[in-house]
Amino acid sequence: MPNDTLIPAIGLVLIGRNEGERLVRCLASVPDEVSAVVYVDSNSSDDSVQQARNVGAHVVELDLSRPFTAARARNAGYAALKAMGVPLDFVQFVDGDCAIVDGWVAAASEALVADPGLGIVTGWRAEIHPDTSVYNALCDFEWHRPAGSILTCGGDMMVRVPAFDGVGGFDDTVIAAEDDEFCVRIRKAGWKIERLPLDMTRHDAAMMRFSQWWKRAVRTGHGFAQVGDLHADYFTRERTRAWFYGAVLPAVAAIGLFVSAWIVLAVLGIYVLSYLRTTQGLMQEGLPRPSAMRQAVLLSLSKLPNVVGMLTYLWRRKRAAPMKIIEYK
Repeated sequence: MPNDTLIPAIGLVLIGRNEGERLVRCLASVPDEVSAVVYVDSNSSDDSVQQARNVGAHVVELDLSRPFTAARARNAGYAALKAMGVPLDFVQFVDGDCAIVDGWVAAASEALVADPGLGIVTGWRAEIHPDTSVYNALCDFEWHRPAGSILTCGGDMMVRVPAFDGVGGFDDTVIAAEDDEFCVRIRKAGWKIERLPLDMTRHDAAMMRFSQWWKRAVRTGHGFAQVGDLHADYFTRERTRAWFYGAVLPAVAAIGLFVSAWIVLAVLGIYVLSYLRTTQGLMQEGLPRPSAMRQAVLLSLSKLPNVVGMLTYLWRRKRAAPMKIIEYK
């Protein structure tokens, strides 16, 4: 039911799976402005459920009847908040590997109160340990995007309740980029999305190995394909670049091995030019040259696992197979 006072009623949905100490840190960061907390657990094998109960959070444990997805978990948490019968104007969603920055919830709710046309507000996410690995550093750079009016945002967001209800929440079947897909429908419903120039959450990617980065990039590619299938006008550039650099050029190079070495050299030249442009672009965005050069390598290579993820989605769709999550940690 709506809140009739001038102070907005804010609920919080926290989702997680085997987050351990990261979840403890997240629970401890929940501010006093939040009137109700729901933790949604996706079959953790650690003590996540008990840790959430220890601090008084309402716990929802997802069953195994359907594949786990972040979208399904967020919807279940939102439904639990509604079922609790507490006044609810806005809902803050946060992932269990994040901690909420002091002052964020108050600032986000003030922005929503000030502009009734805003459906979603988000802020800046940052890595807790950006210097631990090049993969964490890449995540930290990805999180810090320009503030202002935006098209989509990540899963850490504060949402106006009528906006969430109006679009029917998240799509449970989308296993990656479900936040992008949700934001696309929010905007199509006439709501605005804004990124405030404020720190919002501290994230712990805990990505230390190449194999973890690869799986994360595969998941990203799956998101490109699945969300692009649902909204043909979204992720078009990302899908085109992935197919070109991750599939077409390798195929041309393979043919060149049997036809002409010049073809192989031409393909290598295209990759080198792309790498140099990426490095230059990262430097223009503020990264020092050494960091830009390292991250450009990963961004250039990412098209290969992106294609793996896109093909995985297409294969699953063709076979009408379940869209199971791709975990990297």
